Amino acid sequence: MKIYDISVPVYSGMVVWPGDGGVVIERESKIEAGDNANVSHLSLGAHTGTHVDAPYHFIPEGVTLEQVPLERFVGKALVVELRGVKTITAAHLAAAGLPQGVQRVLFKTDNGDIWARQEQAFEPGFVALSPEAAQFLVDLGVGLVGIDYLSIAPFKQSRPTHEVLLSAGMVILEGVDLRAVAAGWYTLYCLPLKLVGVDGAPARAILVDEA
Repeated sequence: MKIYDISVPVYSGMVVWPGDGGVVIERESKIEAGDNANVSHLSLGAHTGTHVDAPYHFIPEGVTLEQVPLERFVGKALVVELRGVKTITAAHLAAAGLPQGVQRVLFKTDNGDIWARQEQAFEPGFVALSPEAAQFLVDLGVGLVGIDYLSIAPFKQSRPTHEVLLSAGMVILEGVDLRAVAAGWYTLYCLPLKLVGVDGAPARAILVDEA
């Protein structure tokens, strides 16, 4: 059994979505200053790093994160590699031969090159999913879709793709790092923070190869 941690590190000053407040992690108590223990304070947005979008993110009547069954986040997942593609279309998905009944799909794209550069500046030209590709996944019955940068939708075109996916009750896993993972089947374990009434939350996500 091999475990792949597909979560990105969370640290002060890391890349965030434009307009987000950024990440600040600082110690409020310090042993070296005479305090009883080291205690850190975190300030970060719900969609920081590796995170989950609940339907409520774009759908006013959609369920909030704590209402999503945990079964959606755990189970067999298919990693699909699509290199040299700027926008994933329905045609790309049809050519990829996604099987009927697949419940969780993670896309490995050229976005991995962004993580490899360890850039702290946001990259607006990331690979994303077109609304038509989103509908393809909905029609296939997928329950969770993931991608290897901070959004499933193209920059400044966030609403159409998100609305197609989230209005169908799908959940979205964004900001994963799949550079070390080959295409194929794994078991996904993704546990977002149990925040109440929210549109999303950071998550620790791993893929397990049980072959």
